[in-house]
Amino acid sequence: MSQLDDKINQYFAGLVVRKDLVKAVKGNAIVPSYVLEYLLGQYCATNDEATIQTGIETVKEILRKHYVHRNEAGLVRSTIKEKGRHKVIDRISVSLNDKDDVYEAEFANLGIKKVLIDSSTVKAHQKLLVGGVWCIADVEYEYTEDKSASPWILASLKPIQISRFDFDGYLEARKQFTTEEWIDLLIQSVGFNPQMFGKRNKLAQLIRLIPFCERNYNLIELGPKGTGKSHVYSEFSPHGILISGGEVTIPKLFVHNGTGKLGLVGYWDVVAFDEFAGKQKRVDKALVDIMKNYMANKSFSRGVETLGAEASMVFVGNTDHTVPYMLKHTDLFDPLPEKFHDSAFLDRIHSYIPGWEVDVIRGEMFSSGYGFVVDYLAEILRSLRSHDYSDRYKGQFTLSDDISTRDRDGINKTFSGLMKILYPHGEATDPEVEDVLRTAIEGRKRVKDQLLRIDATYPPVRFAYLGPDGQERLVRTLEEDEYPNQYHRRAATEVSTADLPQAGGVSHTETAPATQALVLPPSNAVPVEPGLKEQHLVFHENQRGLSFDKLFSPYLVGAKRIIITDPYLRMFHQLRNLMELMETISKLQGPEDEVVVHVVTVEDDSNGDRQTESLQKIADACTGVGIQFSWAYDTSGTKHDRDITTDTGWKIVLGRGLDVFQRFELNDAFSFANRLQQHRQCKEFSVTFVRVGPAACS
Repeated sequence: MSQLDDKINQYFAGLVVRKDLVKAVKGNAIVPSYVLEYLLGQYCATNDEATIQTGIETVKEILRKHYVHRNEAGLVRSTIKEKGRHKVIDRISVSLNDKDDVYEAEFANLGIKKVLIDSSTVKAHQKLLVGGVWCIADVEYEYTEDKSASPWILASLKPIQISRFDFDGYLEARKQFTTEEWIDLLIQSVGFNPQMFGKRNKLAQLIRLIPFCERNYNLIELGPKGTGKSHVYSEFSPHGILISGGEVTIPKLFVHNGTGKLGLVGYWDVVAFDEFAGKQKRVDKALVDIMKNYMANKSFSRGVETLGAEASMVFVGNTDHTVPYMLKHTDLFDPLPEKFHDSAFLDRIHSYIPGWEVDVIRGEMFSSGYGFVVDYLAEILRSLRSHDYSDRYKGQFTLSDDISTRDRDGINKTFSGLMKILYPHGEATDPEVEDVLRTAIEGRKRVKDQLLRIDATYPPVRFAYLGPDGQERLVRTLEEDEYPNQYHRRAATEVSTADLPQAGGVSHTETAPATQALVLPPSNAVPVEPGLKEQHLVFHENQRGLSFDKLFSPYLVGAKRIIITDPYLRMFHQLRNLMELMETISKLQGPEDEVVVHVVTVEDDSNGDRQTESLQKIADACTGVGIQFSWAYDTSGTKHDRDITTDTGWKIVLGRGLDVFQRFELNDAFSFANRLQQHRQCKEFSVTFVRVGPAACS
């Protein structure tokens, strides 16, 4: 174990678990991490290896005997019938049968319904009524000739969540850790190896926890696929629920006017919307309106009655384009459905996590160190919802008068949430407080800067604060520094960026009308390279000095759609050649541009899975550099062509496809032939450049 792991076990004995144990016991059980860690916390909350191994076997045995797999539900029901009583682990939901005036439980995996449950149990665990709760339950079977009665009886029910904790002990133990140690402990608790993340990425992971400790906190995260955006909301806490963005209705979310049944916001601390992005999604305008009111006022109407709730709202979704592309053509809220791409709705969001900064999750990023049993941390965070840390910076720092009330609310809530997570004991130095304040300001600034692009009626805001010395300190987003020419565009009217707040030695002088920013380049754009001609080139064996950049770039400049046809993209070196061609294409694009590349090849009969995996890896890599990469396998058996076709009217006929280099050592990192194409020896091959017209690429 590391020194940090020793320290964690010393001060939080019995409340932490080794994070790699979750995978060790999960098997094919489709259950949230907090369910597994609840069980591990009962038997493996120690650093004694012998006890851990015994505990793992105990937990595995419990899961084997009591967790209900859907495909084994019939066998479990038979076991209950034969034994008369059996303990099960399942997700249980409850509904009111108003005809018989009874509550009835439904077991998601076991597949039984209308199981009677007493009112006192429902009152004690009201989340059973909305969305369901993972529980350990004793189920009995008693046959009856009454056809209207269910033979299933719920003898006992225990939700899988910690029953009590020592909050004061948590605060005292926090004092024993430095800020860096505490952040690493929290990152390990979420399940990640802190050594794989920089400080900024660690904070992005922790901002995802703010909705659990801050009431009525509205957070959005948009970014590429596979970055773990929804993981925390589905796996981390029994007090949050993750729902698909397409499954949201007013009755489900707020209240059913017919029955008076309260929706999700009345029972859950966090309601997270997965797959929230998607321009083509159909959205109920009435739902958007009631969400606006709730996010602003913490209340919603049921007929003539107004109800309040404390649920935080989180919106996560995938982006289809790179950041500079969105900044050039639309805005950073571009992926959202049209009715949610509304300035009044977006203005209610307190912070925007830049999901494009978060690494795609890889196997080596998971932690094998110790972290809190997530259910314990979830209860700690929930107890912090009743605390307010939003004024902890006001003794030393003052927000600029230019910042509006709504912007201040967003900054204060993010600041309060991060302070609860990082410094619950209240002991933070001035530089530490300033770091948290700057992070909070940046999250709200990212929202507001995009609103300036969407709605011209919003005035520019100078996001700054005064330090203890009385000097003003500006805050900028990272993408503002990376793409200054695209960042300060106003979308609804022609606005000179010279009128916008300036900072940090970056000059913004261009004028950018909205119509110009929203126009895509035409598909038949003329190549910017003058003097290109049709020609046939022949290269000799062992020739050096050739590269894809030199050979293809002049004919690919300006292309927005490219089709690559090559039936022999099967072996590793052939797929690497394809990846190197993507590198060439990426060099020809500005950071704000995008190009569509489609590959047609033939599936490898013997290693098709590996070929598909490699092509998908290329597609994933291209997403981050503005290349929309796709591929298709030709099944006709007639494809023998090897060529590259562009929407600028050129066809490059490849005699050998992309396989033009002789063998070299792929694994030698210190070989120039490995790193630079011009140092490789060529095979004998030819290339023909033919003018065919833009329609050839359609």
